[in-house]
Amino acid sequence: MDRYTEIRSFVLVAEKGSFAAAALVEGVTPVVMGRRLDGLEKRLGVRLMHRSTRGLTLTDLGEQFLEQCRHLIREFDDAETSVSAGRDIVRGHLVVSAPAAFGRRHVAPHAPAFKARYPELRLSFNLTDSVVDLVREGYDMGIRIGEVTDPNYVAVRLFANRRVVCGTPEYFARHGEPHTLEDLAHHNCLAFNLQGGQQRGWSFLRDGKLVAVRVDGDLDCNDGELLYSWVKQGFGIGWRSTWEIQAELKRGELVTVLDEFAAPTYDIQAVYPQQRYLPAKVRHFIEYLKGIYHTPGYWERG
Repeated sequence: MDRYTEIRSFVLVAEKGSFAAAALVEGVTPVVMGRRLDGLEKRLGVRLMHRSTRGLTLTDLGEQFLEQCRHLIREFDDAETSVSAGRDIVRGHLVVSAPAAFGRRHVAPHAPAFKARYPELRLSFNLTDSVVDLVREGYDMGIRIGEVTDPNYVAVRLFANRRVVCGTPEYFARHGEPHTLEDLAHHNCLAFNLQGGQQRGWSFLRDGKLVAVRVDGDLDCNDGELLYSWVKQGFGIGWRSTWEIQAELKRGELVTVLDEFAAPTYDIQAVYPQQRYLPAKVRHFIEYLKGIYHTPGYWERG
């Protein structure tokens, strides 16, 4: 039995004048209330109440202890109320990690407006294509593109996304379109180099199974925006996220191929470490980004 429950029960019995009346408030039986008082008296080594057929009366020590207990309960309740109210106050320092290109285009630009809503908040961003350890490196949250499998993190989907193979109409007019995954071997595929993290190849879904296809081309780098630029210039084809190319697709500057093999595992997600109480600064920023990303036409602006 925790001390708070014992103390609260003692105060309630003293104020109501009987175990039955106090038990009705607590939603338990009178026997339970009696056991709580017995436990409190045994732990303290003193008698707080005299019990008789005529009712309950406080001992002298019980009278003194009652006032102290009332004061403790008031302080405890005030502390709980204060902390609970503070859960919705957005303040402090919010530290966010995000992929470089995505962060520059779709996270950091929205920070000033979010900051204007919450003047007591300070924001810091680290834009990198490396997967950082949020806890070890001191981040409140991160933005990830793709599946999050770490059980120590909570993932919240911000917007649906896929990775697709794309190129310019001019490139496909010169080289033809691939119709099978094996056809990629005959195309100039612009991919991240080994340091960029795509050494396992481009991922696709075929016959219900995830497969990786090793690709090759005469240009590679570890910067997503540069690859995106090369694809738009027609130097080859790329494996790009739909968030990145929607504007070009709408204008017809890029087209996608092999769509039937696109794997549905590349959503835009907010991640944060598992914790009992999510800070308001994290919760509100996630909801803020989600609202922006779901604005009709947002991804087609370019």
